[in-house]
Amino acid sequence: MALGLGGCASEGAGQPVAPSRAASAADVGGMDALVKAAQAEGRLNTTTLLPHWASYGALMDGFAKKYGIQVVNDNPDGSSQQEIDDIKRLRGQENAPDVLDLGDSFAQSAAREDLLAPYRTVVYDQIPSSQKDGKARWVNSYGGYVSIGCDASRVATCPVSFNDLLKPEYKGMVALTGKPATAGSAFAAVYAAALANGGSFDNIQPGIDFFAELDKAGNYNRANASVSAIAGGQTPIVIEWDFLNLQHADELKKSGVQWKVSIPFDGSFSQYYAQAVNKDAPHPAAARLWEEYLAGPEGQNLRLVDFARPVLMDAMAKNGTLDTALADRLPTVEGTPAFPTEAQLAKAHETVRTNWPTAVPD
Repeated sequence: MALGLGGCASEGAGQPVAPSRAASAADVGGMDALVKAAQAEGRLNTTTLLPHWASYGALMDGFAKKYGIQVVNDNPDGSSQQEIDDIKRLRGQENAPDVLDLGDSFAQSAAREDLLAPYRTVVYDQIPSSQKDGKARWVNSYGGYVSIGCDASRVATCPVSFNDLLKPEYKGMVALTGKPATAGSAFAAVYAAALANGGSFDNIQPGIDFFAELDKAGNYNRANASVSAIAGGQTPIVIEWDFLNLQHADELKKSGVQWKVSIPFDGSFSQYYAQAVNKDAPHPAAARLWEEYLAGPEGQNLRLVDFARPVLMDAMAKNGTLDTALADRLPTVEGTPAFPTEAQLAKAHETVRTNWPTAVPD
């Protein structure tokens, strides 16, 4: 972590401020002062962090061991929208979330509602401009590509494109993880489907129309995809982030499931997940220290363990801190990923909120 946390040139500059007002480690007197303040708080409240999702189990354990700070993770199966709801509902309470992990559209929504505290980690300037808020209210940490996972032991021929998913042999098989209006991964699946069906970053409606067609064909499966649902045969085909589907492949071997993963060639869509500090965090120093930990080489390399792509992968490859053995396991993707703008994401999110319930009713 030395490269990620130790080299803040402005440490000690100016009069230190309270952690709740700090926009950088330098503001509280440097990293040593931030660590001391966080250890005095002794606790970090996280929320909706599944241990198997992008190495969060190892990250929470690593943070707790490194700093002696208790990590309390609430509602591990929750969604991005529930995180936002929780910081409003629990404002001023000791058990309110200190930090958030959000899909970009949800992070932007939370920023617009003035729910997030600006904070620049030591490596903030190294993060690509397309992967962070210009006011430092959120920064992306990791991401992946929308992919199709398939149980080859139950499906004769696994689909490799969105168009394939409409075939009659996939009746009742195709599932998402969560609902597009509230879960970032399901929202991304709709965006990818839009790109595969004549849509664009400006027009997500073809993705909604695709799932309506999938539902009409009887292929859409409303069960919430999970490892247990896959192992039990409830969700033989899952549209999900590649880092989760790839991890499922390892997890499901012991259940005899042959889980195959492909990135659909007709709808390649990549997105990253944002980290943010609750403006009213009950443990403001621990919250900011957590952001530093996730952004440092230790935290970024841990993302790779569960196949997530760290946002600083290119920078780390250049400075020699990247775990290349882990990075080499990632699937190759053709071309350079493009990302929707904040305005495009906001418009797409509102379109899904408005039109999905009618097009694909529960």
